Amino acid sequence: MSLDKTDVEKIAYLARLAIDDNDIPEYAQDLNNIFDLVEQLNDADTSTISPMAHPFDAKQRLRADTVTETNQREKFQAIAPKTEDGVYLVPQVIE
Repeated sequence: MSLDKTDVEKIAYLARLAIDDNDIPEYAQDLNNIFDLVEQLNDADTSTISPMAHPFDAKQRLRADTVTETNQREKFQAIAPKTEDGVYLVPQVIE
């Protein structure tokens, strides 16, 4: 795959990048080098390589779901500017 000036301009437009016209040949060469490297990787024989482990295959150790903190609602709400029926009252921000 070989990119030309119009391809680089289209990629720059899609990425919302401003590229100077004098730099386009250099960008095209760099992108072509990247695509060549990807082609080399695609051609590599991976039939003898086992897949890597996936994190979803692992089982996680879960702790017991127990309460470890004491209820301090009254203590915290005593210093709050406004509370009502156990909830904090805040100024309305959306009309």
